[in-house]
Amino acid sequence: MTPGDEHDYGEHSGTRLRLPETDPYGGGRRPARSSSRSLVTVVGVVVLLIAAIAFANRGGDDTSASGTPQQANKPNAKSTAPSGTKPVESKRAGIPSGFARTEQGAQSAAANYAVALGSTGMFKKDSRHSLVDTVYTTGAATKLQGAMDQAYSADFLAKMGLDAQGDAPKGNTFVSRVVPVGTTVEAYSDTTAKVAVWYLGLIGMSGTTSTDPVTSSWKTWTFELTWADGDWKIAADNQRNGPAPVPGDDQAATSDEISKAIEEYGGFTYAR
Repeated sequence: MTPGDEHDYGEHSGTRLRLPETDPYGGGRRPARSSSRSLVTVVGVVVLLIAAIAFANRGGDDTSASGTPQQANKPNAKSTAPSGTKPVESKRAGIPSGFARTEQGAQSAAANYAVALGSTGMFKKDSRHSLVDTVYTTGAATKLQGAMDQAYSADFLAKMGLDAQGDAPKGNTFVSRVVPVGTTVEAYSDTTAKVAVWYLGLIGMSGTTSTDPVTSSWKTWTFELTWADGDWKIAADNQRNGPAPVPGDDQAATSDEISKAIEEYGGFTYAR
């Protein structure tokens, strides 16, 4: 993986735990950047990144005895269209909760958990602990918390341009967002589900003094979910690069424009 490699931080109950070196979206950064900015990775029982799955199921043949060519070429709506099912209304630690015990419920949970775990809240100890306790199983969260605290050290935060509390310098805006593009179910049972989320990640510091402007990367984040305490919880997760579209010819925004957009445009909650 470029520009930085993964680093193992130990074994827990047979599950490898990998923690961040720098860039939470691991890769997709400019080659000239220092490898110290490369990646914030948490694999296995952890958050933020690396390994496995193809995105979004493509549609099958919808022809029937009287079907038309147009009908035959229509994609399977299951992979992209909203179901019409009423979204969840409850939240726990600011994160949507109470997802349906169905495939669609598992997809909604995975998309919302990706958004939460890709947020700036992960860079502050109190909010990180709350996030991890909320979205992971009790066993996974217990193994994860201490290792995450060590990974998000003052030195690491400084490399991200943040102070020891995870705050950006005055006049700067730290950006860390995950924007799901689609989900797909790789496996499902009444008690477990494996869901992949294809997403666009944003990471960097926006400000006139920043030397690390906000950049984007494309990833696929795979969650192994377990039904516990009346909701879907993450038992393990991993990520891989891509699939990434060909970059367009859009002119890069100024730091002021990015900061303003981050302040004006809030994130979404997702439910299918």
